Amino acid sequence: MGETARTTHVLVDGENIDATLGTSILGRRPRPEERPRWERLLQFVERRWGQQTNGLFFLAANSELPMSFVQALLAIGFRPVPLSGGANQKVVDIAIQRTLEAIRERDDDVVLVSNDGDFVEQVEGVLDGRRVGLVGFTEFRNSQFAQLTTRGLEFFDLEYDVNAFNERLPRVRIIPIDEFDPTQFL
Repeated sequence: MGETARTTHVLVDGENIDATLGTSILGRRPRPEERPRWERLLQFVERRWGQQTNGLFFLAANSELPMSFVQALLAIGFRPVPLSGGANQKVVDIAIQRTLEAIRERDDDVVLVSNDGDFVEQVEGVLDGRRVGLVGFTEFRNSQFAQLTTRGLEFFDLEYDVNAFNERLPRVRIIPIDEFDPTQFL
C-alpha cells in the first residue's frame, strides 16, 4: 500500500487580513482590485512545499451569505467556511482555533493567514515536527509569533513573498539592502 500524500491546510482569517489592509495600510476600505488574489496563495503554498493544499476561508456571515464572494472562492479552489454566532463571539477566531487544534490529530501541515495573536497558542501546539507557516503583513504580525521561529514556524509576507496583489501597496517597511531599488523612490 502506497503512502498518502501530505496536505497543507491553508486557513485564511479573511477579516483580519481585510482589516489590516483597509485600516492599517490603505486607511480606507479596499477596492476590489486592491484585495489579495487568493488563488495565488494556494499556488504559492503548493509550489513552496510541493504538496496539495486544502484552502479554508473563514467568514463571519451572521445575517447574510455573500454569495458572489463565496462563488468566487469556490471557483479558485477554496472551501468557504461561513460562520455565525452571538454578538460577543469572534466566530472566525473560534473556528480557526478549533481547526488548528483538530489538525494536531492529523499528519498534515498548516499555513495560517492572519496577523492575529489570538492564534499563538494553537500555532505553538502544531509545531511538533510538521511544517507550519504564517502568512500576513510582516510589519503587522503579532510579535508573539517571533518566539516560535526557533520551533520551526516559517513566515511569509502576503505581498512580497506570495505576490498576492496586482499593484504595490503603500507600505512602509525595512528594506534589506540587497532588495533596495532606488528607482522605487524616484
